[in-house]
Amino acid sequence: MKVILQADVKGSGKRGEIVNVSDGYARNFLFPRGLAVEATPAAIHAQQTRLDALEHKRQQEEIAARELAKKIQKMGVDVKIRAGEGGRIFGSVSNKQIADAMLAQHGLELDHKKIVIKEPIKELGDHQVQVKLYANVASTIVVHVSAEE
Repeated sequence: MKVILQADVKGSGKRGEIVNVSDGYARNFLFPRGLAVEATPAAIHAQQTRLDALEHKRQQEEIAARELAKKIQKMGVDVKIRAGEGGRIFGSVSNKQIADAMLAQHGLELDHKKIVIKEPIKELGDHQVQVKLYANVASTIVVHVSAEE
């Protein structure tokens, strides 16, 4: 019997796949638990429509992320932090502080988890920080760290 899996099923397949399973397995295990539906022409068409909509949404999100990456590339952000003698700062600059500064200075809300700091920022000056916006879309911003007065 052909079924469309509604969830990942170990040993059978992943969500959205059309697979052949035995009639008893489908009727006694998959259907009662809501893990699959019978692969009728209407169900196959509905599944294909759902997949097309998801692909279109993914493409739109990637286009928006690429536009945002171009916009961010031209930006810099100033972060003020307490500093001691010789330009050493107390602690380090976090990705949360950078995200808050982007919101305050540019009105751009970034998820702090998408800001990647390769090495802890522990000195005053300019630092390059990468922002991962989507799967294959990343941008670099300049973070200028200065001492609080």
